[in-house]
Amino acid sequence: MQKNIALIYGDCSSPEIVTQAVRVLDRIAEKYGHTFTYTRAYMGGEAIDKFGDPLPQSELDKCLASDSVLLGAVGGPKWEGMPGDKRPEKGLLRLRAGMGLYANNRPAKIWPQLADASPLKKEIVEKGIDFIVVRELIGGVYFGEHKTFEQNGEKVAVDSMPYSEHEIERIGRIGFETAMKRRKKLTCVDKANVLDTSRLWRSVMHRLQAEYPEVEYNEMFVDNCAMQICKNPSQFDVIVTENMFGDILSDEASEITGSIGMVPSSSLGATSCGLYEPIHGSAPDIAGQDVVNPIACILSAAMMLRFSFGMTEESDAVENAVNAVLDAGLRTADMMAPGCTKVGCTAMGDAVLERI
Repeated sequence: MQKNIALIYGDCSSPEIVTQAVRVLDRIAEKYGHTFTYTRAYMGGEAIDKFGDPLPQSELDKCLASDSVLLGAVGGPKWEGMPGDKRPEKGLLRLRAGMGLYANNRPAKIWPQLADASPLKKEIVEKGIDFIVVRELIGGVYFGEHKTFEQNGEKVAVDSMPYSEHEIERIGRIGFETAMKRRKKLTCVDKANVLDTSRLWRSVMHRLQAEYPEVEYNEMFVDNCAMQICKNPSQFDVIVTENMFGDILSDEASEITGSIGMVPSSSLGATSCGLYEPIHGSAPDIAGQDVVNPIACILSAAMMLRFSFGMTEESDAVENAVNAVLDAGLRTADMMAPGCTKVGCTAMGDAVLERI
């Protein structure tokens, strides 16, 4: 099988982890008889430096022409003083919107080898942490109207949070379909006691519920959900929610797994062309030191193989290799523990390659 992958290396430490993920993809291609070609695309800080724009149309076009996109992470101190529409993160929002990626899927799974690294009590972790947050990605407050104006002698800022029925239905359906492939339990998270948008979410989700009678469906306020993720995460299978709530909850969920350096994510829309990226940032403080953890980016590549290319066996091979590396006691600095061997970014990539 031949696939063209757009590579966005990103900023600061990100090129180091993308390099290791590409090495893994090349090993998979060699072992299973595939051909992966790569198109370099620029987004974020490196695009600002090169073009003066966090995502020029030419770079978006490269992503749209690909079979999928692999991204490191963007941003860093160098670009913090940029105007809002020129910041690196604006490129990411435009990329998601331009590709029509309305569903961000982020797993929260505790690897047994890292159970002691979770900040939660042992008795909570032992019950199991294995759920996924399905977040609506291109609607809501991040894409609503933003304005600041003078009123009665002071500045007033307003950010609108619009949602339409079709936006809710398409992400809700992703949530139900994901639950059907897992343990058939879905939790819709909202703030329906306050927000009209949340009440609309509930009405649409109730309609969808009738189409999926096998799925155990419930609803939870976002503040309660934030507490329950820390108190009893084993109760969750699939969480579906709007953009801002999903942003916050998925970050919280990543922290209870032991290391954000282990958490991948996928963003998908109406086609199989998706965006795959680790959930962590660009780690500017350790850039160029060969110490950043590449596993989240490697696992993001594994998600690409599974969800965009339909390469289940190949994806399993990557995930099994990561599991074997952890079993061997190899750790990067962010997840180092007594009795383990600390390795750098490149050495961790080497170890994964050896086990594929």
